[in-house]
Amino acid sequence: MNERFIMAMLIRRITGTLCLVLAVACACYAFAVRNTHSGTSFWIVWLAFAVLFAILGFGLLFRWWTILPRLVRGILIAVACIGLVAFGTVEGCIVSKMHAQGKPDLDYVVVLGAQVRKSGPSLVLRYRLDKAIEYLDKNPNTICIVSGGKGPNEPFPEAQGMADYLKEHGIDEQRILEEPDSKTTEENIVNSKKLISDDNASVGVITNNFHMFRALQIADKYGLHDAQGIAAGSPQDMLVNNMVREFFAEIKFLL
Repeated sequence: MNERFIMAMLIRRITGTLCLVLAVACACYAFAVRNTHSGTSFWIVWLAFAVLFAILGFGLLFRWWTILPRLVRGILIAVACIGLVAFGTVEGCIVSKMHAQGKPDLDYVVVLGAQVRKSGPSLVLRYRLDKAIEYLDKNPNTICIVSGGKGPNEPFPEAQGMADYLKEHGIDEQRILEEPDSKTTEENIVNSKKLISDDNASVGVITNNFHMFRALQIADKYGLHDAQGIAAGSPQDMLVNNMVREFFAEIKFLL
């Protein structure tokens, strides 16, 4: 019994300490995400994770967990297990589409918008546009639809900035169609679909790897049933943040 008690205490201390380390890591990562000036407030979620890990860590170290009624502990454990299973399932689906390349010689490709600044497209958007340039260079008959409206923190519509970038990198303006009104991915798809003259046209969707799974779901929901995914890269230092953010976005989409 004494050995079991010592082992349980050791495990509790190690787990509690690990949770505190994760709390500090989440807090540091929150400010790293904030400093990217990505235009979103998702960094606050990492602060929330930091608080949760801190509470769990101190709870284990100071045995607050044992004060809770057994029923409450059982419910918390069940919720945590369900959450982990859901998170793993969604992330697996996201990963399954991260390397989608689509078929050659598509009639259209739709590039989904992201933040633009006075200096040009954001880093995330440049990944999408560079992938579009790569595809358009290899498939000279494909028409490119750039989709994105003007957000409150943007100097002009995303579609305008995207078209300018493509033209600066050698894409003929006759191959570029601008859709300057969308504010969401759903609107990107719906409004871009209106620019496609042939209902039987083959269409590709270009977005970042972490966003591809949900983008294709949205495309299918709004009428682009056979859309091909063409995954662009994304900043590696923000991949964890973007993958976690996509989990919550996917849950919102499903609900």
